[in-house]
Amino acid sequence: MKKRQFLAAGLLGMSGVAVAANKKMQAACAGGKESGPVLLTVTGAIGAGNRGALDPALDQMMAKQKLQFNRAHTFDFASLSALPQTTIKPTLEYDSKQHVLSGPLLTDVVNAAGAGAGSDVLLRAVDGYAVQVALAEIRKYRFIVATHLDGKPIPLGGLGPLWAVYDADSFPDIMEKPISARFALCPWGMYHIEVKV
Repeated sequence: MKKRQFLAAGLLGMSGVAVAANKKMQAACAGGKESGPVLLTVTGAIGAGNRGALDPALDQMMAKQKLQFNRAHTFDFASLSALPQTTIKPTLEYDSKQHVLSGPLLTDVVNAAGAGAGSDVLLRAVDGYAVQVALAEIRKYRFIVATHLDGKPIPLGGLGPLWAVYDADSFPDIMEKPISARFALCPWGMYHIEVKV
């Protein structure tokens, strides 16, 4: 599939998700089944998972980024919204303004995938950017999987639809860095988490 077709398909898939988030959240809580497109795939040291192995023919982006897994736990917008939500207000490097970001804690997401025994996570974005972060740092800095920016779902083609991010303004050791270096551990456009032991 060509990149433009892929992005267009993703945008079309997201449009209905945001409008019907409440219904999907209720369905996700009631049946535990996805009701929209998968936005996040968690692999590695996880529980039983809710999907099978990587399919190189149909999981094109993951295959091109050299991912391999036998099972995974996937989340759509509704299943992420069904987790407890956290709000942060960091000053962002892109415009040096404070913004409101909300979504579940990243630790809640990996726990929901049955990944209690992991020690590190590799966070991967759609553009191929990947960063490994210790779960101890994820807890310390209270990373969230942001789904909303200033009260609106984060669009594909912007910083979303998911962004692993923390409130840099709340931590002196991060605030002493230049603003351009504060979010190196925070991939926007995140779509995959690999839990490592």
